[in-house]
Amino acid sequence: MARRKRGRPVHGWVIVDKPSGVSSAQAVATVRRVFDAAKAGHAGTLDPLATGVLPVALGEATKTVPYVMDATKDYDFTIQWGEARSTDDREGAVTATSDVRPDEPAIREATRRFLGEIEQVPPIYSAVKVDGERAYDLARSGEEVDLEPRQIEILAFDLAEVIDADRARFRVSSGKGAYMRALARDLAESLGTVGHIVALRRLRVGPFAEAEAISLDSLAELMHNPAAFEHLRPVATALDGIPALALSGPEAKTLRNGQGVPVFRAMDRDRFGHLREGDLVYALEGDMPVAIARIEGGAIRPVRVLNL
Repeated sequence: MARRKRGRPVHGWVIVDKPSGVSSAQAVATVRRVFDAAKAGHAGTLDPLATGVLPVALGEATKTVPYVMDATKDYDFTIQWGEARSTDDREGAVTATSDVRPDEPAIREATRRFLGEIEQVPPIYSAVKVDGERAYDLARSGEEVDLEPRQIEILAFDLAEVIDADRARFRVSSGKGAYMRALARDLAESLGTVGHIVALRRLRVGPFAEAEAISLDSLAELMHNPAAFEHLRPVATALDGIPALALSGPEAKTLRNGQGVPVFRAMDRDRFGHLREGDLVYALEGDMPVAIARIEGGAIRPVRVLNL
């Protein structure tokens, strides 16, 4: 006898306000249990220390995760000057100290040097893979971890508050793959001192902001309660930055079957004339998302079909 699939086919996004001390994986597991969902994932790991926006995808929404991961993110974090830590946050062991404390003008000047496209070496305690293994696993086992710098983009880096001589708070907007712990580490070094993050909060991930988030504890109280579905956002919310394209019923069926829909025929110019080769769209039949698709070879071709 075939084993019954665990969980129900629940599709959509839940925007969780993750508390400190809980891993992203634990938060996702809680959301999955609340909805009894068969499938779940998240769009961007938050360290256990960190709080804030953790978008959790259920069911077919997991197919849209990469488009949220690629979106810009906003953070608020506090640096403590004078101590470097092995993890670049307060959970690590002290690895270096400094008596230098930067003043406000120096901090403001230094942040400007990190704007735009820069190279950043990720923290050794990170999920970056080295020869197929996670860097944090290698670091925890005592192995020396040597990570290559990679290009990231910092869109905004503002000093929000000088709390006291030892601490300052910042607001950052970044592109994909930027580590705030590494940004704090590098800023401190550029100021002739050392430092680490003592508080980190993610305020936004793409279309998902903290104002829309529900605390993990509040959500857990709705375990198997229909009221939980009031916090389930449509799958297509993740695709707000991608142009929508309306298809007819037969065209949608063709796309669902994995086949292309022509767009450059004379009869199609009124509807599809604005499209260009290589454009990414998400196709709709009425209000129902059908697929994330790309214009290739004169046709709309499915990249990911959404079985809703």
